Amino acid sequence: MVESAYPRRLFFAFSTLVLLLPATSRAEPRPAIAEQIAKTYGLDSFEQIDAIRYTFHLEARGREFVRSWVWQPKTGQVSYEGKDKDGKPVKVTYDRSKLDSAPANVRDEIEPLFVNDEYNLFFPFHVYWDGAEVEDLGTQTLPQGEGSAKRVAVKYPSDGGYNPGDTWELYVGSDNVVEAFAYHRGGDVTPPKNVAATWGGYKKAGPFLFSTDRRGTADGKPVEIGFSDVSVKLAGSDKWLDAQ
Repeated sequence: MVESAYPRRLFFAFSTLVLLLPATSRAEPRPAIAEQIAKTYGLDSFEQIDAIRYTFHLEARGREFVRSWVWQPKTGQVSYEGKDKDGKPVKVTYDRSKLDSAPANVRDEIEPLFVNDEYNLFFPFHVYWDGAEVEDLGTQTLPQGEGSAKRVAVKYPSDGGYNPGDTWELYVGSDNVVEAFAYHRGGDVTPPKNVAATWGGYKKAGPFLFSTDRRGTADGKPVEIGFSDVSVKLAGSDKWLDAQ
């Protein structure tokens, strides 16, 4: 399991880091829907992952951000390739268990980006892992487009952390696959405060299901979040399994 005591949040790095991870979550009972969603995406096989690589894409406010990662969950090793806050190319490998002794740019810039991108990729697992309050609100209209799905609210504690009270609303089909989401920021700091997007581009890499294409709006303006070159390496194998 990935540090279940430390729930992660989405931030949109338009020009600065906007949302960051909150403080330790309370241990809330896990409702059945949280486990059902997570298992649909491959929760039961997570311990088999030796490494996962992926490239995160964000297009918003006329800017594009691209960040490539290789993560070894069991060892905590992370390799990053992208750009720093000044737009200069960066390529670095670090150990997440030794952040206190890591260079400032790794600790203060790259690690928060990793937290963001991993949280986005594995969000269905975090619904189960994080201990946030999860509530099944029944079938409701999708936040974008036509149709309806089961609305599942995921709300983080209202105290502690950088952005208390953040709420995610997942719109889940009868097959427990997320079709869309809406995000509502709990704090009053840097925007965006409201995001709504479809979840599409579904691909499988080994036993894992990933949404690689999410399109919608952030505070009323277009936003696109995506993943490319997603692949996993499972225990006992040197072969990368590409998402397809």
